Amino acid sequence: MARSLVVADVSPFEAHEAVIREYRERLSKPAAVERYRWEPVKIGPTWQVGEDGRYVLPERTIGWDVLAWCGNHLQHGRDEPWRFTDEQARFILWWYSVTEHGAYAFHDFVFQRLKGHGKDPLAACLMAVELLGPCRFDGWDEDGQPLARDVPEAWVQTAAVSLEQTKNTMRLFPALLTPKAKREFGLQIGKEKIYALGDERLIEAVTSSPATLEGARATAIFLNEPHHWKEANDGHEMAAVIGRNAAKSPDGGARTGRITNAYEPGEDSVAERDREAYEKMAAGRSLFTGMLYDSLEAAPEAPLSAEAAPEVVRSIRGDSVWLNPDRIVQEILDPRNPPSRSRRFWYNQIVAAEDAWTTPQQWDINAQPDLALVPDDQGVMFFDGSKGDDATGLVFCRIEDGAVFPLGVWQRPDHADEWSVPRADVDAMVGRAFALYQVKGFLCDPGAGEDETGQRYWDGYIDRWGREYGDQLDVWSIEGGPDRHACLWDMRSPARLKLFTEACERALDDIQAAQFPHDGHPVLRDHVRNARRRPNQYGISISKESRESKRKIDLAVCAIGARMLRRMWLALPDSKRRKQKTGRAMFAG
Repeated sequence: MARSLVVADVSPFEAHEAVIREYRERLSKPAAVERYRWEPVKIGPTWQVGEDGRYVLPERTIGWDVLAWCGNHLQHGRDEPWRFTDEQARFILWWYSVTEHGAYAFHDFVFQRLKGHGKDPLAACLMAVELLGPCRFDGWDEDGQPLARDVPEAWVQTAAVSLEQTKNTMRLFPALLTPKAKREFGLQIGKEKIYALGDERLIEAVTSSPATLEGARATAIFLNEPHHWKEANDGHEMAAVIGRNAAKSPDGGARTGRITNAYEPGEDSVAERDREAYEKMAAGRSLFTGMLYDSLEAAPEAPLSAEAAPEVVRSIRGDSVWLNPDRIVQEILDPRNPPSRSRRFWYNQIVAAEDAWTTPQQWDINAQPDLALVPDDQGVMFFDGSKGDDATGLVFCRIEDGAVFPLGVWQRPDHADEWSVPRADVDAMVGRAFALYQVKGFLCDPGAGEDETGQRYWDGYIDRWGREYGDQLDVWSIEGGPDRHACLWDMRSPARLKLFTEACERALDDIQAAQFPHDGHPVLRDHVRNARRRPNQYGISISKESRESKRKIDLAVCAIGARMLRRMWLALPDSKRRKQKTGRAMFAG
Protein backbone atom coordinates (compact mmCIF):
# COMPACT_ATOMS: atom_id res chain seq x y z
CA MET A 1 0.00 0.00 0.00
CA ALA A 2 1.47 3.35 -1.02
CA ARG A 3 1.92 5.74 1.90
CA SER A 4 3.43 9.20 2.29
CA LEU A 5 3.50 11.98 4.83
CA VAL A 6 1.80 15.34 4.30
CA VAL A 7 4.01 18.22 5.35
CA ALA A 8 2.69 19.53 8.65
CA ASP A 9 3.37 23.25 8.15
CA VAL A 10 1.10 23.82 5.17
CA SER A 11 -2.44 25.13 5.04
CA PRO A 12 -5.38 22.70 5.02
CA PHE A 13 -6.07 23.67 1.40
CA GLU A 14 -2.48 22.99 0.37
CA ALA A 15 -2.49 19.66 2.20
CA HIS A 16 -5.77 18.75 0.50
CA GLU A 17 -4.42 19.60 -2.96
CA ALA A 18 -1.17 17.77 -2.29
CA VAL A 19 -2.98 14.51 -1.62
CA ILE A 20 -5.08 14.91 -4.78
CA ARG A 21 -1.92 15.49 -6.85
CA GLU A 22 -0.39 12.37 -5.36
CA TYR A 23 -3.40 10.20 -6.28
CA ARG A 24 -3.66 11.72 -9.76
CA GLU A 25 -0.03 10.90 -10.42
CA ARG A 26 -0.43 7.34 -9.16
CA LEU A 27 -3.63 6.66 -11.07
CA SER A 28 -2.32 8.14 -14.32
CA LYS A 29 0.24 5.36 -14.71
CA PRO A 30 -0.44 2.51 -17.16
CA ALA A 31 -2.39 -0.41 -15.75
CA ALA A 32 -0.16 -3.21 -14.55
CA VAL A 33 -0.37 -6.06 -17.01
CA GLU A 34 0.14 -9.45 -15.42
CA ARG A 35 -0.67 -12.61 -17.30
CA TYR A 36 -1.96 -15.60 -15.41
CA ARG A 37 -2.74 -19.10 -16.55
CA TRP A 38 -6.17 -18.57 -15.02
CA GLU A 39 -7.19 -15.00 -15.77
CA PRO A 40 -9.51 -13.64 -13.05
CA VAL A 41 -13.04 -12.45 -13.65
CA LYS A 42 -13.23 -8.67 -13.23
CA ILE A 43 -16.60 -7.03 -12.60
CA GLY A 44 -17.18 -3.29 -12.41
CA PRO A 45 -15.81 -0.05 -13.89
CA THR A 46 -12.89 -0.18 -11.47
CA TRP A 47 -11.26 -2.66 -13.84
CA GLN A 48 -11.90 -0.97 -17.20
CA VAL A 49 -8.72 -0.27 -19.17
CA GLY A 50 -8.78 2.26 -22.00
CA GLU A 51 -7.03 2.20 -25.35
CA ASP A 52 -4.12 4.11 -23.82
CA GLY A 53 -3.45 1.23 -21.43
CA ARG A 54 -4.58 3.16 -18.35
CA TYR A 55 -7.48 2.42 -16.05
CA VAL A 56 -10.58 4.38 -17.03
CA LEU A 57 -11.59 6.99 -14.44
CA PRO A 58 -14.94 8.79 -14.26
CA GLU A 59 -15.20 12.13 -16.03
CA ARG A 60 -16.92 13.84 -13.10
CA THR A 61 -16.45 12.79 -9.49
CA ILE A 62 -16.18 14.26 -6.01
CA GLY A 63 -14.10 11.21 -5.14
CA TRP A 64 -10.88 13.21 -5.39
CA ASP A 65 -12.02 15.31 -2.42
CA VAL A 66 -12.94 12.12 -0.56
CA LEU A 67 -9.45 10.71 -1.12
CA ALA A 68 -7.86 13.95 0.04
CA TRP A 69 -10.03 14.26 3.14
CA CYS A 70 -9.18 10.71 4.20
CA GLY A 71 -5.49 11.40 3.60
CA ASN A 72 -5.57 14.33 6.03
CA HIS A 73 -7.96 13.03 8.71
CA LEU A 74 -7.39 9.27 8.85
CA GLN A 75 -4.33 7.22 9.67
CA HIS A 76 -2.88 3.73 9.40
CA GLY A 77 -1.04 4.20 12.63
CA ARG A 78 0.55 6.98 14.61
CA ASP A 79 1.99 9.62 12.24
CA GLU A 80 1.18 7.47 9.22
CA PRO A 81 -1.46 9.22 7.09
CA TRP A 82 -4.07 7.06 5.40
CA ARG A 83 -3.55 6.10 1.78
CA PHE A 84 -5.88 3.88 -0.20
CA THR A 85 -4.49 1.35 -2.60
CA ASP A 86 -4.89 2.21 -6.28
CA GLU A 87 -7.67 -0.37 -6.54
CA GLN A 88 -9.57 1.17 -3.61
CA ALA A 89 -9.00 4.68 -4.92
CA ARG A 90 -10.46 3.83 -8.32
CA PHE A 91 -13.49 2.28 -6.64
CA ILE A 92 -14.02 5.41 -4.53
CA LEU A 93 -13.77 7.66 -7.60
CA TRP A 94 -16.49 5.62 -9.32
CA TRP A 95 -18.67 5.41 -6.21
CA TYR A 96 -18.64 9.20 -5.87
CA SER A 97 -19.00 9.91 -9.59
CA VAL A 98 -21.80 12.25 -10.64
CA THR A 99 -23.80 12.85 -13.79
CA GLU A 100 -23.76 16.05 -15.83
CA HIS A 101 -26.73 17.16 -13.71
CA GLY A 102 -24.86 16.69 -10.43
CA ALA A 103 -26.74 13.56 -9.35
CA TYR A 104 -24.95 10.46 -8.14
CA ALA A 105 -24.23 7.99 -10.92
CA PHE A 106 -24.75 5.11 -8.45
CA HIS A 107 -27.16 4.73 -5.54
CA ASP A 108 -25.86 1.54 -3.96
CA PHE A 109 -22.76 -0.61 -4.26
CA VAL A 110 -21.70 -4.18 -3.67
CA PHE A 111 -18.00 -4.68 -2.94
CA GLN A 112 -17.27 -8.43 -3.08
CA ARG A 113 -13.78 -9.70 -2.35
CA LEU A 114 -11.98 -12.71 -0.93
CA LYS A 115 -11.63 -13.09 2.81
CA GLY A 116 -9.01 -10.80 4.33
CA HIS A 117 -9.00 -8.30 1.48
CA GLY A 118 -9.70 -5.28 3.67
CA LYS A 119 -13.41 -4.71 3.11
CA ASP A 120 -14.08 -3.53 6.67
CA PRO A 121 -11.35 -0.84 6.67
CA LEU A 122 -12.68 0.46 3.35
CA ALA A 123 -16.21 0.61 4.78
CA ALA A 124 -14.97 2.35 7.94
CA CYS A 125 -13.24 5.03 5.85
CA LEU A 126 -16.39 5.63 3.82
CA MET A 127 -18.45 5.86 7.01
CA ALA A 128 -16.05 8.49 8.40
CA VAL A 129 -16.34 10.46 5.15
CA GLU A 130 -20.14 10.27 5.23
CA LEU A 131 -20.07 11.51 8.83
CA LEU A 132 -17.66 14.42 8.46
CA GLY A 133 -16.15 14.68 5.00
CA PRO A 134 -16.95 16.16 1.58
CA CYS A 135 -19.42 13.57 0.29
CA ARG A 136 -22.23 15.57 -1.37
CA PHE A 137 -22.34 17.46 -4.65
CA ASP A 138 -22.17 21.23 -4.15
CA GLY A 139 -22.10 22.80 -7.60
CA TRP A 140 -19.42 23.24 -10.27
CA ASP A 141 -16.09 25.01 -10.30
CA GLU A 142 -14.82 27.23 -13.12
CA ASP A 143 -13.42 24.17 -14.92
CA GLY A 144 -16.75 22.37 -14.90
CA GLN A 145 -15.69 19.92 -12.21
CA PRO A 146 -17.96 19.07 -9.25
CA LEU A 147 -17.47 20.64 -5.86
CA ALA A 148 -18.17 18.76 -2.62
CA ARG A 149 -19.51 19.52 0.84
CA ASP A 150 -20.20 17.66 4.05
CA VAL A 151 -23.63 16.64 5.40
CA PRO A 152 -25.08 18.62 8.31
CA GLU A 153 -26.76 16.30 10.83
CA ALA A 154 -25.18 13.24 9.19
CA TRP A 155 -26.55 9.93 10.45
CA VAL A 156 -24.50 6.95 9.30
CA GLN A 157 -25.38 3.33 10.03
CA THR A 158 -23.56 0.03 9.74
CA ALA A 159 -26.19 -2.69 9.67
CA ALA A 160 -25.98 -6.42 10.28
CA VAL A 161 -28.24 -9.23 11.42
CA SER A 162 -26.19 -9.67 14.59
CA LEU A 163 -24.18 -7.26 16.71
CA GLU A 164 -21.07 -9.42 16.33
CA GLN A 165 -20.99 -8.75 12.58
CA THR A 166 -20.66 -4.98 13.13
CA LYS A 167 -17.65 -5.24 15.45
CA ASN A 168 -15.07 -5.74 12.70
CA THR A 169 -15.95 -2.29 11.37
CA MET A 170 -16.74 -0.38 14.58
CA ARG A 171 -13.57 -1.44 16.39
CA LEU A 172 -11.44 0.23 13.68
CA PHE A 173 -12.49 3.81 14.47
CA PRO A 174 -10.42 4.52 17.62
CA ALA A 175 -7.16 4.00 15.70
CA LEU A 176 -8.44 5.13 12.29
CA LEU A 177 -9.13 8.80 13.06
CA THR A 178 -6.15 11.06 13.73
CA PRO A 179 -5.81 12.78 17.12
CA LYS A 180 -6.26 16.11 15.31
CA ALA A 181 -9.52 14.93 13.73
CA LYS A 182 -10.80 13.72 17.10
CA ARG A 183 -10.16 17.16 18.58
CA GLU A 184 -11.43 19.11 15.56
CA PHE A 185 -14.75 17.28 15.37
CA GLY A 186 -15.23 16.58 19.06
CA LEU A 187 -15.50 12.83 18.48
CA GLN A 188 -16.90 10.58 21.19
CA ILE A 189 -16.12 7.02 20.13
CA GLY A 190 -18.02 4.15 21.73
CA LYS A 191 -18.38 0.50 20.85
CA GLU A 192 -21.74 0.89 19.10
CA LYS A 193 -22.08 4.65 18.59
CA ILE A 194 -19.82 7.53 17.59
CA TYR A 195 -20.93 11.12 18.13
CA ALA A 196 -19.37 14.16 16.47
CA LEU A 197 -19.78 17.92 16.91
CA GLY A 198 -21.62 17.35 20.16
CA ASP A 199 -24.53 15.12 19.30
CA GLU A 200 -25.13 16.74 15.90
CA ARG A 201 -23.76 13.79 13.89
CA LEU A 202 -23.81 10.08 14.53
CA ILE A 203 -22.41 6.72 13.43
CA GLU A 204 -24.22 3.74 14.89
CA ALA A 205 -24.26 -0.03 14.59
CA VAL A 206 -27.80 -1.33 14.09
CA THR A 207 -29.09 -4.86 14.40
CA SER A 208 -32.66 -4.02 15.32
CA SER A 209 -35.78 -5.59 13.94
CA PRO A 210 -37.12 -4.31 10.62
CA ALA A 211 -40.04 -2.66 12.41
CA THR A 212 -37.63 -0.66 14.59
CA LEU A 213 -35.61 0.49 11.57
CA GLU A 214 -38.66 1.60 9.59
CA GLY A 215 -38.63 5.37 9.07
CA ALA A 216 -35.03 6.00 10.16
CA ARG A 217 -33.56 9.04 8.39
CA ALA A 218 -30.00 7.76 7.97
CA THR A 219 -27.91 9.65 5.41
CA ALA A 220 -25.73 6.61 4.54
CA ILE A 221 -26.15 2.93 5.37
CA PHE A 222 -23.55 0.17 5.01
CA LEU A 223 -24.73 -3.44 5.05
CA ASN A 224 -22.18 -5.79 6.57
CA GLU A 225 -21.88 -9.39 5.32
CA PRO A 226 -25.21 -9.58 3.43
CA HIS A 227 -24.34 -13.16 2.47
CA HIS A 228 -25.60 -13.94 6.00
CA TRP A 229 -28.83 -11.93 5.60
CA LYS A 230 -31.65 -14.41 5.00
CA GLU A 231 -35.37 -14.82 5.46
CA ALA A 232 -34.96 -16.72 8.72
CA ASN A 233 -33.09 -13.86 10.45
CA ASP A 234 -35.22 -11.05 8.96
CA GLY A 235 -32.37 -10.14 6.62
CA HIS A 236 -34.59 -9.63 3.58
CA GLU A 237 -37.01 -7.36 5.38
CA MET A 238 -34.14 -5.40 6.96
CA ALA A 239 -32.62 -4.83 3.52
CA ALA A 240 -36.00 -3.74 2.16
CA VAL A 241 -36.54 -1.29 5.03
CA ILE A 242 -33.05 0.15 4.58
CA GLY A 243 -33.69 0.58 0.86
CA ARG A 244 -36.98 2.38 1.51
CA ASN A 245 -35.40 4.66 4.09
CA ALA A 246 -32.61 5.62 1.70
CA ALA A 247 -35.00 6.23 -1.20
CA LYS A 248 -37.11 8.73 0.72
CA SER A 249 -34.20 10.89 1.91
CA PRO A 250 -35.03 14.60 1.41
CA ASP A 251 -32.43 15.35 -1.28
CA GLY A 252 -32.09 11.81 -2.62
CA GLY A 253 -28.56 11.81 -1.27
CA ALA A 254 -28.80 8.83 1.07
CA ARG A 255 -27.13 5.74 -0.38
CA THR A 256 -26.32 2.20 0.66
CA GLY A 257 -23.19 0.09 0.36
CA ARG A 258 -22.63 -3.62 0.91
CA ILE A 259 -19.38 -5.43 1.69
CA THR A 260 -19.51 -9.18 1.25
CA ASN A 261 -17.74 -12.43 0.60
CA ALA A 262 -19.02 -14.71 -2.13
CA TYR A 263 -22.40 -16.11 -1.09
CA GLU A 264 -23.55 -19.73 -1.14
CA PRO A 265 -26.11 -20.23 -3.92
CA GLY A 266 -29.47 -21.58 -2.89
CA GLU A 267 -29.53 -19.92 0.53
CA ASP A 268 -31.51 -17.00 -0.91
CA SER A 269 -29.40 -14.44 0.95
CA VAL A 270 -29.53 -10.71 0.31
CA ALA A 271 -26.12 -11.02 -1.37
CA GLU A 272 -27.51 -13.66 -3.73
CA ARG A 273 -30.43 -11.44 -4.67
CA ASP A 274 -28.06 -8.52 -5.21
CA ARG A 275 -25.93 -10.54 -7.63
CA GLU A 276 -28.96 -11.84 -9.51
CA ALA A 277 -30.27 -8.28 -9.85
CA TYR A 278 -26.90 -7.11 -11.15
CA GLU A 279 -26.72 -9.92 -13.69
CA LYS A 280 -30.20 -9.07 -14.97
CA MET A 281 -29.16 -5.44 -15.41
CA ALA A 282 -25.87 -6.39 -17.06
CA ALA A 283 -27.71 -8.66 -19.50
CA GLY A 284 -30.25 -5.96 -20.36
CA ARG A 285 -33.12 -7.94 -18.82
CA SER A 286 -33.80 -5.26 -16.24
CA LEU A 287 -33.52 -1.49 -16.10
CA PHE A 288 -30.30 -0.09 -14.65
CA THR A 289 -31.13 1.04 -11.12
CA GLY A 290 -27.83 2.62 -10.11
CA MET A 291 -26.01 -0.43 -8.70
CA LEU A 292 -22.21 -0.38 -8.66
CA TYR A 293 -21.11 -4.02 -8.46
CA ASP A 294 -17.38 -4.56 -7.99
CA SER A 295 -15.79 -7.98 -7.72
CA LEU A 296 -12.53 -9.77 -8.54
CA GLU A 297 -13.08 -13.52 -8.83
CA ALA A 298 -10.94 -16.51 -9.74
CA ALA A 299 -11.32 -17.93 -13.23
CA PRO A 300 -14.09 -20.56 -13.41
CA GLU A 301 -11.62 -23.29 -14.36
CA ALA A 302 -9.01 -22.38 -11.71
CA PRO A 303 -8.07 -25.59 -9.85
CA LEU A 304 -7.78 -26.04 -6.09
CA SER A 305 -4.30 -27.50 -6.00
CA ALA A 306 -1.00 -26.83 -4.29
CA GLU A 307 0.55 -26.03 -7.65
CA ALA A 308 -2.16 -23.66 -8.89
CA ALA A 309 -3.55 -21.98 -5.76
CA PRO A 310 -0.67 -19.53 -5.06
CA GLU A 311 -0.93 -18.04 -8.54
CA VAL A 312 -4.74 -17.97 -8.43
CA VAL A 313 -4.74 -16.14 -5.09
CA ARG A 314 -2.21 -13.61 -6.37
CA SER A 315 -4.45 -13.01 -9.39
CA ILE A 316 -7.50 -12.10 -7.28
CA ARG A 317 -6.08 -10.43 -4.19
CA GLY A 318 -5.68 -7.24 -6.23
CA ASP A 319 -3.79 -4.62 -4.25
CA SER A 320 -4.22 -6.46 -0.94
CA VAL A 321 -0.58 -7.52 -0.94
CA TRP A 322 -0.74 -8.14 2.82
CA LEU A 323 -2.47 -11.44 2.06
CA ASN A 324 0.03 -14.30 2.08
CA PRO A 325 -0.79 -16.76 -0.73
CA ASP A 326 1.23 -19.54 0.90
CA ARG A 327 -0.75 -19.30 4.13
CA ILE A 328 -4.02 -19.25 2.21
CA VAL A 329 -2.95 -22.34 0.27
CA GLN A 330 -2.58 -24.18 3.58
CA GLU A 331 -6.22 -23.38 4.33
CA ILE A 332 -7.30 -24.45 0.85
CA LEU A 333 -5.52 -27.80 1.14
CA ASP A 334 -6.73 -28.48 4.67
CA PRO A 335 -8.98 -31.56 4.29
CA ARG A 336 -11.31 -30.18 6.94
CA ASN A 337 -12.34 -27.39 4.56
CA PRO A 338 -14.71 -28.54 1.81
CA PRO A 339 -13.77 -27.33 -1.69
CA SER A 340 -16.93 -25.23 -1.99
CA ARG A 341 -15.95 -23.24 1.11
CA SER A 342 -12.40 -22.70 -0.11
CA ARG A 343 -13.69 -21.45 -3.44
CA ARG A 344 -16.08 -19.00 -1.76
CA PHE A 345 -13.68 -17.63 0.85
CA TRP A 346 -10.33 -17.73 -0.96
CA TYR A 347 -11.20 -17.71 -4.67
CA ASN A 348 -14.15 -15.34 -4.22
CA GLN A 349 -16.18 -17.64 -6.44
CA ILE A 350 -19.92 -18.08 -6.22
CA VAL A 351 -19.99 -21.86 -6.24
CA ALA A 352 -22.88 -24.23 -6.41
CA ALA A 353 -24.80 -25.67 -3.49
CA GLU A 354 -23.79 -29.17 -2.45
CA ASP A 355 -26.76 -30.75 -4.25
CA ALA A 356 -26.40 -28.61 -7.38
CA TRP A 357 -26.57 -30.44 -10.69
CA THR A 358 -23.57 -28.53 -12.03
CA THR A 359 -21.63 -25.38 -11.17
CA PRO A 360 -21.76 -21.96 -12.81
CA GLN A 361 -18.06 -22.33 -13.53
CA GLN A 362 -18.50 -25.61 -15.40
CA TRP A 363 -21.42 -24.20 -17.36
CA ASP A 364 -19.56 -21.01 -18.28
CA ILE A 365 -16.60 -22.93 -19.69
CA ASN A 366 -18.96 -24.26 -22.38
CA ALA A 367 -20.18 -20.79 -23.36
CA GLN A 368 -19.37 -19.55 -26.86
CA PRO A 369 -20.97 -16.10 -27.14
CA ASP A 370 -20.22 -15.88 -30.86
CA LEU A 371 -22.45 -18.86 -31.64
CA ALA A 372 -25.48 -17.93 -33.72
CA LEU A 373 -28.26 -19.63 -35.62
CA VAL A 374 -28.59 -18.92 -39.33
CA PRO A 375 -31.54 -19.67 -41.64
CA ASP A 376 -31.76 -23.26 -42.83
CA ASP A 377 -29.76 -24.61 -39.89
CA GLN A 378 -30.77 -28.20 -39.21
CA GLY A 379 -31.80 -28.99 -35.67
CA VAL A 380 -34.36 -30.23 -33.20
CA MET A 381 -36.48 -28.46 -30.60
CA PHE A 382 -37.75 -29.22 -27.10
CA PHE A 383 -40.67 -27.41 -25.48
CA ASP A 384 -41.52 -27.40 -21.76
CA GLY A 385 -44.94 -25.91 -21.04
CA SER A 386 -46.55 -24.29 -18.03
CA LYS A 387 -49.56 -22.12 -17.42
CA GLY A 388 -47.93 -19.58 -15.14
CA ASP A 389 -46.35 -20.99 -11.99
CA ASP A 390 -43.30 -22.41 -13.75
CA ALA A 391 -41.59 -21.00 -16.82
CA THR A 392 -42.35 -22.08 -20.38
CA GLY A 393 -39.34 -22.62 -22.62
CA LEU A 394 -38.40 -23.47 -26.19
CA VAL A 395 -34.82 -24.52 -27.04
CA PHE A 396 -33.28 -25.36 -30.42
CA CYS A 397 -30.31 -27.74 -30.68
CA ARG A 398 -28.28 -27.59 -33.87
CA ILE A 399 -27.51 -31.00 -35.32
CA GLU A 400 -24.12 -30.02 -36.74
CA ASP A 401 -22.40 -29.13 -33.45
CA GLY A 402 -24.92 -29.83 -30.69
CA ALA A 403 -25.08 -26.15 -29.70
CA VAL A 404 -28.24 -25.14 -27.85
CA PHE A 405 -30.06 -21.85 -28.38
CA PRO A 406 -33.05 -20.69 -26.33
CA LEU A 407 -35.65 -19.41 -28.78
CA GLY A 408 -37.97 -18.18 -26.08
CA VAL A 409 -38.68 -18.25 -22.38
CA TRP A 410 -41.86 -16.97 -20.76
CA GLN A 411 -42.11 -16.69 -16.99
CA ARG A 412 -44.12 -14.70 -14.51
CA PRO A 413 -42.78 -11.13 -14.02
CA ASP A 414 -41.36 -10.54 -10.56
CA HIS A 415 -44.21 -8.35 -9.31
CA ALA A 416 -47.18 -9.93 -11.09
CA ASP A 417 -49.80 -11.71 -9.00
CA GLU A 418 -52.04 -12.99 -11.78
CA TRP A 419 -50.32 -14.03 -15.00
CA SER A 420 -50.54 -16.74 -17.64
CA VAL A 421 -48.11 -17.62 -20.39
CA PRO A 422 -49.20 -15.84 -23.61
CA ARG A 423 -49.89 -18.87 -25.80
CA ALA A 424 -50.23 -16.80 -28.95
CA ASP A 425 -46.67 -15.49 -28.52
CA VAL A 426 -45.33 -19.00 -28.00
CA ASP A 427 -47.28 -20.27 -31.01
CA ALA A 428 -45.81 -17.48 -33.15
CA MET A 429 -42.28 -18.41 -32.04
CA VAL A 430 -42.85 -22.08 -32.91
CA GLY A 431 -44.11 -21.08 -36.35
CA ARG A 432 -41.16 -18.77 -36.88
CA ALA A 433 -38.71 -21.55 -35.98
CA PHE A 434 -40.25 -23.94 -38.52
CA ALA A 435 -40.16 -21.20 -41.16
CA LEU A 436 -36.50 -20.31 -40.56
CA TYR A 437 -34.84 -23.64 -39.75
CA GLN A 438 -34.98 -27.25 -40.85
CA VAL A 439 -36.59 -28.75 -37.76
CA LYS A 440 -36.07 -32.53 -37.73
CA GLY A 441 -37.65 -33.28 -34.37
CA PHE A 442 -39.93 -31.47 -31.93
CA LEU A 443 -40.90 -32.79 -28.49
CA CYS A 444 -43.34 -31.02 -26.19
CA ASP A 445 -43.96 -31.65 -22.51
CA PRO A 446 -47.37 -30.06 -21.81
CA GLY A 447 -46.85 -29.66 -18.08
CA ALA A 448 -49.70 -29.03 -15.68
CA GLY A 449 -52.39 -26.38 -15.48
CA GLU A 450 -55.77 -26.00 -17.17
CA ASP A 451 -57.19 -23.40 -19.49
CA GLU A 452 -60.66 -21.85 -19.33
CA THR A 453 -62.22 -25.00 -20.83
CA GLY A 454 -60.79 -27.30 -18.18
CA GLN A 455 -58.33 -28.87 -20.64
CA ARG A 456 -54.60 -28.95 -20.08
CA TYR A 457 -53.24 -25.54 -20.98
CA TRP A 458 -51.06 -26.66 -23.91
CA ASP A 459 -52.81 -29.80 -25.24
CA GLY A 460 -54.69 -28.02 -28.01
CA TYR A 461 -51.62 -26.20 -29.25
CA ILE A 462 -49.42 -29.31 -29.13
CA ASP A 463 -52.04 -31.29 -31.07
CA ARG A 464 -52.15 -28.60 -33.75
CA TRP A 465 -48.35 -28.38 -33.95
CA GLY A 466 -48.28 -32.12 -34.49
CA ARG A 467 -50.78 -31.89 -37.35
CA GLU A 468 -49.17 -28.85 -38.98
CA TYR A 469 -45.52 -29.81 -38.71
CA GLY A 470 -45.52 -33.61 -38.33
CA ASP A 471 -44.76 -34.27 -41.99
CA GLN A 472 -41.58 -32.19 -41.70
CA LEU A 473 -40.21 -34.23 -38.79
CA ASP A 474 -37.89 -37.21 -39.06
CA VAL A 475 -38.45 -38.12 -35.41
CA TRP A 476 -41.93 -38.60 -33.96
CA SER A 477 -42.85 -38.95 -30.32
CA ILE A 478 -45.18 -41.91 -30.86
CA GLU A 479 -45.27 -43.58 -34.28
CA GLY A 480 -48.31 -45.83 -34.13
CA GLY A 481 -51.32 -46.95 -32.11
CA PRO A 482 -54.21 -44.96 -30.66
CA ASP A 483 -51.83 -42.44 -29.02
CA ARG A 484 -49.93 -41.74 -32.24
CA HIS A 485 -48.48 -38.20 -32.06
CA ALA A 486 -45.71 -36.23 -33.72
CA CYS A 487 -44.57 -34.21 -30.72
CA LEU A 488 -46.56 -34.81 -27.49
CA TRP A 489 -44.03 -36.03 -24.92
CA ASP A 490 -45.56 -36.18 -21.44
CA MET A 491 -42.74 -36.41 -18.88
CA ARG A 492 -44.97 -38.28 -16.42
CA SER A 493 -44.55 -41.51 -18.40
CA PRO A 494 -42.10 -43.87 -16.61
CA ALA A 495 -40.45 -44.71 -19.92
CA ARG A 496 -39.88 -41.05 -20.65
CA LEU A 497 -38.67 -40.36 -17.12
CA LYS A 498 -36.06 -43.06 -17.67
CA LEU A 499 -34.98 -41.53 -20.99
CA PHE A 500 -34.81 -38.03 -19.53
CA THR A 501 -32.82 -39.22 -16.51
CA GLU A 502 -30.29 -40.82 -18.83
CA ALA A 503 -30.22 -37.59 -20.83
CA CYS A 504 -29.47 -35.61 -17.64
CA GLU A 505 -26.51 -37.85 -16.84
CA ARG A 506 -25.20 -37.62 -20.39
CA ALA A 507 -25.63 -33.85 -20.43
CA LEU A 508 -23.70 -33.49 -17.17
CA ASP A 509 -20.86 -35.60 -18.57
CA ASP A 510 -20.77 -33.36 -21.64
CA ILE A 511 -20.77 -30.18 -19.54
CA GLN A 512 -17.89 -31.42 -17.41
CA ALA A 513 -15.98 -32.39 -20.56
CA ALA A 514 -16.60 -28.92 -22.08
CA GLN A 515 -18.62 -30.53 -24.89
CA PHE A 516 -21.96 -28.78 -24.36
CA PRO A 517 -21.76 -25.63 -26.53
CA HIS A 518 -24.21 -22.83 -25.83
CA ASP A 519 -24.45 -19.13 -26.59
CA GLY A 520 -24.29 -17.92 -22.98
CA HIS A 521 -28.00 -17.07 -22.76
CA PRO A 522 -28.41 -15.48 -19.27
CA VAL A 523 -31.79 -17.05 -18.44
CA LEU A 524 -30.59 -20.51 -19.46
CA ARG A 525 -27.59 -19.97 -17.20
CA ASP A 526 -29.91 -19.05 -14.32
CA HIS A 527 -32.05 -22.14 -14.85
CA VAL A 528 -29.02 -24.45 -15.09
CA ARG A 529 -27.63 -22.91 -11.91
CA ASN A 530 -30.97 -23.47 -10.15
CA ALA A 531 -31.16 -27.17 -11.06
CA ARG A 532 -30.63 -29.67 -8.23
CA ARG A 533 -29.54 -33.31 -8.39
CA ARG A 534 -32.46 -35.65 -7.77
CA PRO A 535 -31.84 -39.41 -7.68
CA ASN A 536 -34.60 -41.75 -8.87
CA GLN A 537 -34.84 -45.44 -9.74
CA TYR A 538 -33.14 -44.78 -13.08
CA GLY A 539 -30.23 -42.56 -12.01
CA ILE A 540 -29.71 -38.84 -11.34
CA SER A 541 -32.26 -36.45 -12.81
CA ILE A 542 -32.85 -32.76 -12.01
CA SER A 543 -35.56 -30.74 -10.30
CA LYS A 544 -36.13 -27.44 -8.53
CA GLU A 545 -34.83 -27.08 -4.99
CA SER A 546 -38.45 -27.46 -3.80
CA ARG A 547 -41.89 -27.60 -5.36
CA GLU A 548 -42.70 -24.07 -4.15
CA SER A 549 -39.36 -22.56 -5.20
CA LYS A 550 -39.44 -19.49 -7.41
CA ARG A 551 -36.09 -20.49 -8.92
CA LYS A 552 -36.99 -21.93 -12.30
CA ILE A 553 -35.22 -24.72 -14.19
CA ASP A 554 -37.50 -25.13 -17.23
CA LEU A 555 -35.03 -23.81 -19.79
CA ALA A 556 -32.45 -26.28 -18.46
CA VAL A 557 -34.99 -29.07 -18.99
CA CYS A 558 -35.45 -27.87 -22.58
CA ALA A 559 -31.71 -27.80 -23.25
CA ILE A 560 -31.24 -31.32 -21.90
CA GLY A 561 -34.27 -32.55 -23.84
CA ALA A 562 -33.07 -30.95 -27.08
CA ARG A 563 -29.65 -32.58 -26.76
CA MET A 564 -31.38 -35.91 -26.09
CA LEU A 565 -33.50 -35.52 -29.22
CA ARG A 566 -30.44 -34.68 -31.31
CA ARG A 567 -28.72 -37.89 -30.23
CA MET A 568 -31.83 -39.86 -31.23
CA TRP A 569 -31.83 -38.19 -34.64
CA LEU A 570 -28.13 -38.96 -35.11
CA ALA A 571 -28.89 -42.62 -34.39
CA LEU A 572 -31.38 -42.84 -37.27
CA PRO A 573 -30.35 -44.77 -40.37
CA ASP A 574 -29.71 -42.64 -43.43
CA SER A 575 -32.85 -43.94 -45.08
CA LYS A 576 -34.97 -42.38 -42.34
CA ARG A 577 -33.16 -39.03 -42.40
CA ARG A 578 -33.52 -38.54 -46.13
CA LYS A 579 -37.33 -38.60 -45.93
CA GLN A 580 -37.47 -34.97 -44.88
CA LYS A 581 -41.12 -34.39 -45.76
CA THR A 582 -42.89 -37.62 -44.92
CA GLY A 583 -40.37 -40.02 -43.40
CA ARG A 584 -40.71 -40.54 -39.68
CA ALA A 585 -38.89 -42.63 -37.12
CA MET A 586 -40.31 -43.77 -33.82
CA PHE A 587 -39.00 -41.97 -30.73
CA ALA A 588 -39.19 -44.40 -27.81
CA GLY A 589 -41.91 -43.65 -25.33
